[in-house]
Amino acid sequence: MVAPVRHRPGKPFAVNNKPALLDKMYNLFLGPGGDRWLNDEVKWLAVTHKSFDHGRRGFNDRMAYLGKRIVQLQTTLAIINSPSSGILETPAATSEGAAERTPFTHPALTGLESLSVMKVDEILEKGRLAQLGNRYGLASVIRWKPKKADNLMGSGIESVVVESLYAIVGAVALSKGGKVAATVAREKILQPLGLVVG
Repeated sequence: MVAPVRHRPGKPFAVNNKPALLDKMYNLFLGPGGDRWLNDEVKWLAVTHKSFDHGRRGFNDRMAYLGKRIVQLQTTLAIINSPSSGILETPAATSEGAAERTPFTHPALTGLESLSVMKVDEILEKGRLAQLGNRYGLASVIRWKPKKADNLMGSGIESVVVESLYAIVGAVALSKGGKVAATVAREKILQPLGLVVG
């Protein structure tokens, strides 16, 4: 229920309601023709935070959860398949008989040492993903209601942009399938972040 009189002073926060601006962002993020990958309802839902209109119109939490898992999986696979940095070497022989022992090696285990050097959470850090989302123009199309309209950083715009970025990947997974969503995660998120994807 909406109060008849505003009891909090401050200017109202204007959100995007122009489909052309939304389509431009989808073309930047998904590539040419990206605005036609999703139907209009899903396109708007993917960029709608639960704070917008008190969640009455639907919001992107579930799509963001799916998209985050897809991006984390693709990041882990990219780390495992990347060449090892050589930081973790076999320790030198310290006792008798240790020189004769050789550690177990298998081709499937070659990239596992990279996981301890490069952490998924460091690669997918909120600030880095928010900058990437801003490059794609996400900050200008997300629908949300900040706590303070004059202090967007203090209101958590980074979290909202990252959640929308994940939600778009989740929406692509639901409408186009997991292979397409994995490709979007690798080419449009991980490569711009500097991760070598093979």
